[in-house]
Amino acid sequence: MSGIAYLVGAGPGDPGLITVRGLELLSRADVVIADRLGTERLLSKCRPDAEIIDAGKAPGRAALTQDETNARLVEEVRAGRMVVRLKGGDPFVFGRGSEELQALHAAGLTAEVVPGITSAISAPAYAGVPVTHRGVATSFTVVTGHEDPTKGSEQTDWHALAQLSGTLVILMGMGRLAGIAEALVSAGRPSDQPVAVVQWGTTSRQRSLRGTLGTIAADCAREGIGSPAIVVVGAVAGLDGLEWLSAARPLTGMRIVVTRSRAQASELSERLLDLGADVVELPLIRMVPVPDSPELCAQFQNLDRYGTIIFTSVNGVACFFDRLRDAGLDARSIPRQATIVAVGPATADALSQRGVRTDVLPARFIAEGVLEGLADRDLAGTRILVARAREGRDTLIDGLAGRGAEVDLLPLYDTIAEEPARDAIERALAADAVTFTASSTVTAFHGLLASSDYERIAGLRIFSIGPATSATANDLGFSVHRESDEQSIPGLVRAILKDVAIR
Repeated sequence: MSGIAYLVGAGPGDPGLITVRGLELLSRADVVIADRLGTERLLSKCRPDAEIIDAGKAPGRAALTQDETNARLVEEVRAGRMVVRLKGGDPFVFGRGSEELQALHAAGLTAEVVPGITSAISAPAYAGVPVTHRGVATSFTVVTGHEDPTKGSEQTDWHALAQLSGTLVILMGMGRLAGIAEALVSAGRPSDQPVAVVQWGTTSRQRSLRGTLGTIAADCAREGIGSPAIVVVGAVAGLDGLEWLSAARPLTGMRIVVTRSRAQASELSERLLDLGADVVELPLIRMVPVPDSPELCAQFQNLDRYGTIIFTSVNGVACFFDRLRDAGLDARSIPRQATIVAVGPATADALSQRGVRTDVLPARFIAEGVLEGLADRDLAGTRILVARAREGRDTLIDGLAGRGAEVDLLPLYDTIAEEPARDAIERALAADAVTFTASSTVTAFHGLLASSDYERIAGLRIFSIGPATSATANDLGFSVHRESDEQSIPGLVRAILKDVAIR
């Protein structure tokens, strides 16, 4: 059986702007043939076993020529695969999607087009520039500023475009901006007509600049603004009071390193991305369940002996219930009379998702906070189970034992240091800030650094999730820029926002 191709518009770069249909197809595809621009943050939505083919084009470089892309599409569909051709913006707006559709149809193959949001309207919108505005502009024209260099003559009639009264939106024109501006002025557009240029529109790297036809080329050269960018020419580029990005996404332009394990990074990364940050994921640790042992099995078979069970992390909850399942047990094995303690709201939520209600949730989400949360209880003679990593601080266990409790440690997982590639470390060192969510991430990060890296660390703002993590950082010679006032991911994000607000 033949497969099918879907020509999917990825949108302009913000992954939230892909259509529901496009995202659903991307998550099911056997093969994804992806453009360079507008697709980077969407590739994580592909199936883990999907084949990703780079068809990106950059000035002077093409991973695949257009003919090679067409041939690969035909080959994969003929092989019976479900293929998504992921194209930046919209497939039919200077995206050569129509040529790819023709190639598929010529081969007798089935294809579907999934439109996308074009950068021609979205990038200006993210910069507070509407392409139309009542009483100012009632139409807009989209044109490419970069035609096929093999053509003998230029199709674009800049003289005719200059005569139009509406907004002019120019894609792929930065390499010829000075000449385009000069041509429009020569053809009758006033040299003081407003112009807006939006680079990396809708992404965390977005920059924008306003000027006039007479100044914009020099302005962009001075500020270092180049491709990829959208150029908007017309009165709408001079409208005020429409900028919204800095208030809605205050971390735009800030590059932040997330050092959590790969399995846990998504919550923090997504919060930061939603606020506009450019996130560099550098997983430094991973959680590995401890091997089976007779002692471990016995603890799970005898849960009814415990009057209190304390969970110190989301990882601990996940590993605990995985062990229950493997033993043919479920939440009903937890004694009904047991007091359930969660170190923080995320851990309590993980328990709730598995049908277990938390009885004690401390005000401070650390070991000391758990002791404070149990301060009004008589623990003498109480048998307590602490479910956590095999290695960890003994503050909680010692504190409970000191109050007369019989404490058993339930070691569920080990924290193993990852070894990222050097280029990933380089990206992290070039960032603006790094986040540490546990002492283990600080220790792992320290272990990656070469002696020549320490001077560069001074330029990174270090954000710590809490006192224990900060203490480890200080012990290793790192200067913590700001510590979260609540040991949680939301608290860490608030610490970053507070820092940005006062800068």
